[in-house]
Amino acid sequence: MKRYLIFAALCPLLGGFWLLMTTSVMSGYWSHPPTPAEAEKLVAVFATTLQYSYLFGVIPALMLGATDDILFHIKRIGAVARMLIVGVIAFFAAEFLYGSRGSDHGLTQFILYGLVGFIPATVASWLTHRIAEQPATA
Repeated sequence: MKRYLIFAALCPLLGGFWLLMTTSVMSGYWSHPPTPAEAEKLVAVFATTLQYSYLFGVIPALMLGATDDILFHIKRIGAVARMLIVGVIAFFAAEFLYGSRGSDHGLTQFILYGLVGFIPATVASWLTHRIAEQPATA
């Protein structure tokens, strides 16, 4: 149960932040050195859109948590391989969902939108390995 709570709490938070960063990079917002006012505006937009990140990100996060749980029960797959498998699945899922946004196409867009899924899924899988899989002490 801890695994699903970690994925549900962490993936929409990190995924929403990386989606905001990716869209701002793709739009040319960071084409010059940022000023403190621009960074403040980015934080304000992130705080405003965080509720929507959770609204639309909890179900995919739980699906990734279920994938991580299934791979956990395959004893031949180690923790690092499981993290990478879950991250790659999330990479292609996020690229499929968000990659067609905007008019840009190419390797940069493919990688940036893929990282929107890869980073949160890998971090949540690593945190699950560190916290949820520890044996309980008596």
